Amino acid sequence: MRLATNGITLGYDLAGNGTAVLFLHAFPLNRRMWAAQVEALRAQARPLTVDLRGFGESDPSPAPYGLETLGDDVRALAGKVGITRAIVVGLSMGGYVAFRLIERAPEFVQALVLADTRAEPDTAEGRAGRLMLADRVEREGLAALQQFMQGLLGPTTRASRPEVVTRLQQTVGAPSPDAVAATLRAIADRPDSRPLLPAITVPTLVLVGEEDALTTPDSARVIAGGIRGARLVVIPQAGHLSNLEAPDAFNRELVTFVREVA
Repeated sequence: MRLATNGITLGYDLAGNGTAVLFLHAFPLNRRMWAAQVEALRAQARPLTVDLRGFGESDPSPAPYGLETLGDDVRALAGKVGITRAIVVGLSMGGYVAFRLIERAPEFVQALVLADTRAEPDTAEGRAGRLMLADRVEREGLAALQQFMQGLLGPTTRASRPEVVTRLQQTVGAPSPDAVAATLRAIADRPDSRPLLPAITVPTLVLVGEEDALTTPDSARVIAGGIRGARLVVIPQAGHLSNLEAPDAFNRELVTFVREVA
């Protein structure tokens, strides 16, 4: 489905009944990455998956924009489908957007699941590399992302789960190169979210793949240590996309958490 909101048309799916659970996808994927989680929750909750602007079935938009714009987009869409409060689940870039959501609209966030993400900003070197990648995408197209994509999956998955590699390729689809570049720049310019952590008072679950080399378990510990009462779970034999690489373990933690806070 598609819906015009906040000056842009976004792709989304809404299923089930009960407590709303808003899923925010990783870069450069789309809402289809959450298929296993939607299936696990649809009998007990109301999962809402959204394509962030420029990805999946959502329209691109003129750059530049920040991650707060992506948060405003999904909150506006949620309101249009009758959701005023939700458990927010964000993985990687989705976690960065979740931080902006709870900063700008804390009343919207009933609880948080922060997966394979981090509160720290990019280092100077990391920011420079991200901006260089944005420039390459504008010049070369999506082929410039090939090396980046290889790092999303952990070594166990690359060695023994070929179906996940195929699924990842299918989930990326064909986002607009301009949107990819604009989003890379928005991520590079994101603020330090560590000062925000002590102000987060909603129930929070922090998940991270044991083999995540992009947002490491140490970064997950920073988040969990900064949010009072947060629970940290390290998922064995999973990399940066833990929900795709180890869906059973991820879903077990997610379903339990949703039951507790719904």
